[in-house]
Amino acid sequence: MFNDLIQKLRGTKTTSSQAAKKRLKFAIVYDNLEVSDEVLDSLKHDIIEVISRYFEIDTRGISLDIDRSDESSSLVLNTPILSAIRR
Repeated sequence: MFNDLIQKLRGTKTTSSQAAKKRLKFAIVYDNLEVSDEVLDSLKHDIIEVISRYFEIDTRGISLDIDRSDESSSLVLNTPILSAIRR
């Protein structure tokens, strides 16, 4: 919704063909990385374990994704932090 507003203000609109092309590129890069769902789940578990040492987090709201562009890929973790653990 917010992205649509920004696009309207800029005067740009993503067409369905552009969106389909972007999804296809994403699928191709994902396949090239050969990262299985099991690997991502294991990685997510390990990251949660480490972050939990320093922060109280809401594990139900965590998302782990791989963002890809033509040149690179990024691992993106979003997690609600409830508080810092004081030591």
